Amino acid sequence: MNMYLYIKAFHIVFIASWFAGLFYLPRIFVNLAMETQSASTERLLLMARKLYRFMTILTIPAIGLGVWMWMGYGVGRGPGSGWMHAKLAIVILLIGYHHACGSILKKFEKGHNKRSHVWFRWFNEVPVVLMIIAVILVVVKPF
Repeated sequence: MNMYLYIKAFHIVFIASWFAGLFYLPRIFVNLAMETQSASTERLLLMARKLYRFMTILTIPAIGLGVWMWMGYGVGRGPGSGWMHAKLAIVILLIGYHHACGSILKKFEKGHNKRSHVWFRWFNEVPVVLMIIAVILVVVKPF
């Protein structure tokens, strides 16, 4: 049980770190969509590239430790574990969101962004909503 608690603790740390990137990168996109000066754009692009690379690295242990708890310790398996299936669907959506951020970053790098800063402000809210749902599923286990 002691090892499980360490795995769970590090899973939470890596998830929180990954979410920090998922919250901040779209905020950089908001600024990029509003920016008109090339020097500032280049600085924001550099920040975005470094953040995307770092949050991608953080995703690997976050997901790996979650899989370890699920497969190795049976968390969310067996009767009454519908919450885990819903949470896994949220994780898949978050991975898709992460990749969408990478695609958006490439468009900014090529100068092909067609979306407004308002669109990116709404896009920035997606991981917040998904995190709220995931936390409720894990803590409350409603089904």
